Amino acid sequence: MAVTLKDVAERAGVSRSAVSRTYTEGASVSAKTRDKVIKAASDLGYSPNVLASSLTTGRTKLIGLVSNNFHNPIFLQVFDLFTKGLQERGLRPLLVNLSNETDPENSVRMLQQYSVDAVIVASSTLPASFAQSFHDAGVRVVHSFGRHVPNPSVHIVGIDNIEAGRLAAQTLVDYGYTKVGMMAGPRGATSTQDRCKGFIQEMDLHPDIETSVSYADDYSFDAGRAEMARLLQDNPAQAYFCGDDVLSIGALSAAESAGMSVPDDVGFLGLNDMDMARWENINLSTIRNPFADVIKASIELVEAMLKDPEVTPQAWLFDCHVVERGTLRRR
Repeated sequence: MAVTLKDVAERAGVSRSAVSRTYTEGASVSAKTRDKVIKAASDLGYSPNVLASSLTTGRTKLIGLVSNNFHNPIFLQVFDLFTKGLQERGLRPLLVNLSNETDPENSVRMLQQYSVDAVIVASSTLPASFAQSFHDAGVRVVHSFGRHVPNPSVHIVGIDNIEAGRLAAQTLVDYGYTKVGMMAGPRGATSTQDRCKGFIQEMDLHPDIETSVSYADDYSFDAGRAEMARLLQDNPAQAYFCGDDVLSIGALSAAESAGMSVPDDVGFLGLNDMDMARWENINLSTIRNPFADVIKASIELVEAMLKDPEVTPQAWLFDCHVVERGTLRRR
């Protein structure tokens, strides 16, 4: 039989309400009573029922963690950091797969059924309206890796993708390439749109360099490989900025399958600096997205909202930088 709150109360010689208050955050209980309850619970091997306690506190400590691109291995890193960070703070992540989801109302309804205390939308491709739908329904929300705006209506944490696109273009210019391309992600993704905007703005400053832009169907290895195989059929560029590391790895695979040498025949620059990028057989030059910083800040904003639901929405930006490896030719 499972040890109950009543068993602990009898063992400690206190009321059941005293045991309940001991395990209720912020409840009033004397140090003497608390010590007696904790000792009795330890002796009996008792663990409080967190779901039952949520009925008293009105807090489940459940945090919805939602994303829409489980095909991209970068999200293994993202979810690892998010789940560890939330659990270390006594919060409980509820992972939700929104792949192919187009109606935010379905997601809002589902997470409301679980009485989550807050939601983290971890996506660089979902529109701002997705996170806004949670806010409009009265659910605390942070949009991690979301599109930056100066005066947001919900908390946004990430990098400036326009600046990332500019940085990528400037890097290819600095390497001395005279014909460059951007192999972007899906056209509808906000991250794709912003990275393309920055890339094109910077390349417009260098009219002597031939520039092209194309789009992959998805942020995935297969999409990157398919689009690069198409590009290689007709006078390809000397180097490509791929809007995501996993696209770059797919493109790298296509180039090598076509018998091309990287970086001698064609160069690649990714974005994110996922763990795979540094593997010796990949060795991808890329732009580092500071995931750990973004995730830490996102969790801090969740904690701030739990303490004060009226905290003003903020937009937190983190800098990114180039990590030079082996897929761009030597300068």
